[in-house]
Amino acid sequence: MLNAETSSSSSTRDGASPLRVCIQGYAGAFHDIAARHCFLDREVEIVPARTFDDLVELIEQQQEVDLGLMAIENSLAGSLMYNYKLLHDSNLTITGEVYLRIKHNLMASPGTRIEDLVEVHSHPMAIAQCREFFRAYPHIRLVETADTALSARDIQERDLRNTGAIASSLAADLYDLNILASGIETNKKNYTRFLVLEPSEGAVPVEEPEKVSLVFSVDHTVGSLYKVLAVLAAYNINLSKIQSAPIIGRPWEYLFFVDFLAEGTVGYKQAVEAIRPLTYNIQVLGVYRQGEHIEV
Repeated sequence: MLNAETSSSSSTRDGASPLRVCIQGYAGAFHDIAARHCFLDREVEIVPARTFDDLVELIEQQQEVDLGLMAIENSLAGSLMYNYKLLHDSNLTITGEVYLRIKHNLMASPGTRIEDLVEVHSHPMAIAQCREFFRAYPHIRLVETADTALSARDIQERDLRNTGAIASSLAADLYDLNILASGIETNKKNYTRFLVLEPSEGAVPVEEPEKVSLVFSVDHTVGSLYKVLAVLAAYNINLSKIQSAPIIGRPWEYLFFVDFLAEGTVGYKQAVEAIRPLTYNIQVLGVYRQGEHIEV
């Protein structure tokens, strides 16, 4: 294992030890799949965290993990606003991203048929994304749980014979479950974007960065945000996302989280410096390569 004195960024690239990647959830979760695709050239050790708060804390401590992977938005459900707040308040930086196609599968213990199922367990979002499938099986009760992969693991550990789970194909493999129906999600264009997060101190700059994430606030006056966007447009900046979040304790004032595509280090730095006089508390959250879209 990596020692606590080794910086996370250098240790993730030396190739000598398993890369300890913290995820929210359990082995077989979609976070797990995304992490393994992010680091195909490394042996990966998945370190589970119960909540996103725990995930951020573990990465900041730099003792049990080297870096982490955190979901930030979904193509159907939108942005995970609480995770934006965690990122803003943390001492972490974004060093990468990946987009994962979310494919839900119905699974159960070997020998169990769909007709035998009394309950199906999974995370509330997974259940919501698969309700159309279960209209054909009104006898099945859908039960919300903390995690997709945990639901699958419970079936194996508790030897549940009339209970199914909605989870990934990786979870089925890990927990020796049979997939009764694959791809049961209603919308097949369901992607989740995950961010690779490392402690800001000691993070190695990404070579040939393509994307920049930053956050700022502006005056609560007419046209203040427009002025910022106009300057970015003048620098030929291609915005890929803008997301507002309320500033706690300052009613009707907002933080703006912005992602844009960068063309060279000089270009993005000049653009950031150009909008600095028009903003407050501007902070670059990460400079990194564009993520791939993974189909599994």
